[in-house]
Amino acid sequence: MTPVHIVGIGLDGAAGIPYPVSQIVDRATLLIGSDRHLSYFPKHPAQRLVLGDFTEVIGEIRRRLETNATETIVVLVTGDPLFFGLGRLLLAELPPEQLTFHPHVSSIQLAFGQIKVPWQDARIISAHGRSLEELTQALQQGSEKIAVLTDETNTPNAIARLLLALDLPHQYQFWICENLGGRNEKVQSLPVAAVERETFAPLNVVVLLRQTETGDRPLDLNNLPLLGLPDRTFLSFSDRPSLFTKREVRTLILSELALQPKQTVWDIGAGTGSVAIEIARLCPTSSVYAIEQTSAGTALIAQNCRRFQVKNVVSIHGKAPQSLDRLPNPDRIFIGGSGGNLSQILDECDRHLLPNGILVMALATVEHLNLAVDWMRQTDKERSHHWDYRLLQVQLSRSVPVGQLTRFAPLNPVTILTATCS
Repeated sequence: MTPVHIVGIGLDGAAGIPYPVSQIVDRATLLIGSDRHLSYFPKHPAQRLVLGDFTEVIGEIRRRLETNATETIVVLVTGDPLFFGLGRLLLAELPPEQLTFHPHVSSIQLAFGQIKVPWQDARIISAHGRSLEELTQALQQGSEKIAVLTDETNTPNAIARLLLALDLPHQYQFWICENLGGRNEKVQSLPVAAVERETFAPLNVVVLLRQTETGDRPLDLNNLPLLGLPDRTFLSFSDRPSLFTKREVRTLILSELALQPKQTVWDIGAGTGSVAIEIARLCPTSSVYAIEQTSAGTALIAQNCRRFQVKNVVSIHGKAPQSLDRLPNPDRIFIGGSGGNLSQILDECDRHLLPNGILVMALATVEHLNLAVDWMRQTDKERSHHWDYRLLQVQLSRSVPVGQLTRFAPLNPVTILTATCS
């Protein structure tokens, strides 16, 4: 038997400890734990040490092990000590051969059990004494299941404020699981906007489940802005929710296109159709051709067109440049995705773009930017016309709440290339 035992305990107190482990606790000569954990053993004869200053606790454990070989030290912790718990710190300070771990059911296990959802694929994030940066990344990436260990700063209310501030193109069901395993256990799902106004028990876990958008959620079209539609109003890819032209970048693209009425516009690599739909709403007399090589994307474009009630977008399922030949010559072209065929697509655009036309590209990688610039320069040498282009490097951040404070969360940087032919 090792001299130090780290015993996981739940809100059911001493009654929830298995009998063999309870016998070890009974033999303890020193009990270490929080006031709450120690209160579960009011008649235990051992000396008690409140788990406050970790350095002081480690010092006392070392002193006792050096002076008394018969010591049995029990450290009481919540749940599984090796799951975002004290176990990691103890292993860093004491030899592993002196430690034995007796895990209890973790709060994450209890939470998913109560909401009846498998959790082997969940992303587990501890916001206990940490920032919400990891949670921000998980939400932006559209993780399907997220469990958050909270604290007095990163409360369910703070998480709800963060979720609203991110303006995600996908929705999450918000579960708050309080006092798990205790007599006052409470598990409920609330609308995100309602969470901000509620008060919760200090001991809680938040579970966020990404919802599959069916398109049934109605839009109040009369209250939508003319320019810069919120990201959350669009249906997006269920498996790649972050693959989406963000609102701030979208508005810059629309500005660079210098749109006019009664134009023909190509949107190549249209994705969910967000740029095409913005163009169609701004210019109802124009014809917008949204070309997308994936069937899922083509279906999303059609769904989003119905959702926004635009009639002047033609969703085309096809790969560029092969699908461009049969389209009417455009006044404006936007390239949002190339499927690895950027040079060939630019060749086709060069042949079809009308005089005084404008070509705009959103480029997320250095390689594609270099390829596009090299194509412009090479075309000038090989053909009688000349391409004038300019670059706009876009590095934007959105403000997000951090407890009672605010920080900036960056969007992926993009370079916008705008070109005209003379």
